[in-house]
Amino acid sequence: MKYTQHNLDKIEKVVEEAGYVIRYERGTFQSGYCILQAKKVVVLNKFFQTEGRINVLIDLMPQLDINVDTLTHESQKVYEEVMSVGSSR
Repeated sequence: MKYTQHNLDKIEKVVEEAGYVIRYERGTFQSGYCILQAKKVVVLNKFFQTEGRINVLIDLMPQLDINVDTLTHESQKVYEEVMSVGSSR
């Protein structure tokens, strides 16, 4: 997966379709993100560049409660691609 803004947008869309809100905030997060489970909010470090944001979302995706059946067909493909990339790390 290439580190482009377009791919970042597609990954963010998957997370948002799963019911999560993505916020970019500044802070000293241990690994670049913070999950607020009760509110389904994902907070990412806003100082990360596109590559860092994509890597964080790929690492984070398996921890999120995502029902693949509720995603659009395009988002299901992106989700499967991200999960295959994440499992090969």
